[in-house]
Amino acid sequence: MNILVFIKQLKRPVFTTHELASVSGKSLSAVTQALNYLESQGLIFKISRGVWAEEGNESLSPYRVIPFLFPRHRAYVSFISALHLYGIIEQIPQVITLASTAHTKVIMTKIGVFSVHRIAPSFFKGFDWYEKTGGFLIAEPEKALVDCLYLSGRRKRQFNYFPELRFSRKFSFKKAKKWAALIPDPKIRSYVQKKLIETSTNLLRQVPL
Repeated sequence: MNILVFIKQLKRPVFTTHELASVSGKSLSAVTQALNYLESQGLIFKISRGVWAEEGNESLSPYRVIPFLFPRHRAYVSFISALHLYGIIEQIPQVITLASTAHTKVIMTKIGVFSVHRIAPSFFKGFDWYEKTGGFLIAEPEKALVDCLYLSGRRKRQFNYFPELRFSRKFSFKKAKKWAALIPDPKIRSYVQKKLIETSTNLLRQVPL
């Protein structure tokens, strides 16, 4: 069985053992054995249990892996990572930060480190596919900022300080305040609303008259 043929049929750099078993009609054990052989030949590598990627594929990035890491829960890129992708923060984060309704944890893989932060299910919204490509889910800019403040209100130290923020004209503090108003915990909601006012006020002070 040449499992590479079926890998190419999927037309993407990341794939799962279950997918290949389905398209090839082979058993999971047979597919796993074939994948382990390809890994020993340096053609693919294991990202996490049951998730694989092609070596040297130019379209492969840590972000492309995200949908495969959560088979039972959805997760979207938010916090510092999302702010960086939108150009609001220049510094490249060393860890990809994700929001989910799953438990808070850190997932370490060969392709990247993913820090998962749990948010209230009722606040798990405000995201869409990145650049409408379907590659991975990402918070809209305003929600990403509010998510950061939401976590800092829960005493998450890594979100207590922001490097220099650069907002485009498209960024809407009015929209951010609407997101803040949806935070279920009244203490955290009040904290985030206060921080948004401080951030927008400081931004106005930086704009020359």
